[in-house]
Amino acid sequence: MLRVGIPRALLYYQYFPMWQVFFEHLGVEVVVSPTTTKSILAQGSSRMVAETCLPVKIFAGHVLSLVGQCDYLFVPAIRSVEHKVYNCSKFLALPDLVKAVVPESPPILDVDVDVNRGKRDVYLAIYQLGRRFTWNPARVKAAADAAWRVHLEYQDLMRRNKLTPVQAMSSMQADSPAPEPEPQAGTLPVAVVGHPYLIHDEFINHRLLHRLQQLGARTYTADMVPETELDAAVANVVNKPYWTYETEVVGAGGYYLESQVAGVIGVAAFGCGPDSLMMDMVQRYSRRLGSKPFMSLTLDEHTAEAGLLTRLEAFLDMVRRRQRGKASLA
Repeated sequence: MLRVGIPRALLYYQYFPMWQVFFEHLGVEVVVSPTTTKSILAQGSSRMVAETCLPVKIFAGHVLSLVGQCDYLFVPAIRSVEHKVYNCSKFLALPDLVKAVVPESPPILDVDVDVNRGKRDVYLAIYQLGRRFTWNPARVKAAADAAWRVHLEYQDLMRRNKLTPVQAMSSMQADSPAPEPEPQAGTLPVAVVGHPYLIHDEFINHRLLHRLQQLGARTYTADMVPETELDAAVANVVNKPYWTYETEVVGAGGYYLESQVAGVIGVAAFGCGPDSLMMDMVQRYSRRLGSKPFMSLTLDEHTAEAGLLTRLEAFLDMVRRRQRGKASLA
């Protein structure tokens, strides 16, 4: 049986269940790289120039960890997933980047997805990908249909049941019909907004969600925001979307700033231009509303766990003081 490797980085947290079902319906075994470690980061960093953003360095490390473990490597170039809005350039050039910095990688499945070219172009890209494993177009269509159904189910699980991507994937693997979010001991509602590959990779963020929960917070993430609410919040923060995934972060930030959470934490990667611009927009919107505390965290390979913990403790102390002040005035 042929094996396709999928790096556990970047868009993995948004699309992995869909990708897995597509390949498995074509009779292909899916191999996923391990969770991020210091070694994976070091290997990825050794292949990249210093100015490269942290998520791409991590991605390169995950690619290296799959060398020798699979027959093909799946690295799509996802240019756009909605009309007249594009993705960050790192997603557009990802297959070429991998070929350049990891020449020893297995053959790359570099499907090009761009909805701005029309549905026919997307269907053709999917068929060309499936043709690597079968010449039967009906089988490719069946695999694509099954993958799309799973993707919709995955998104619905996160939004309806307030699950993180990791929790939702675990639930789907276990085939649980009605999963519930893991109970959190904390009572202070705090939202954490940022790209899933920053929020849910515990090595990159030093177990950010877990740390907040240990400090008494009940955490909410962008993955849990209903799509209709997300679109409305985006319109409140920015007049026109720039990049798809950054816009989702902006929408989540705007949504939570007007919700019942006590505070919002924005997480960005150092060296990422779109991240810095969009997080600044959320911060400006927070100041304009003046309704709740907002803290911005920037992560890179030199981020110290102790310093991060100190900032989290100070932020939660400030949020609690603000709540006590409101209660006394009431």
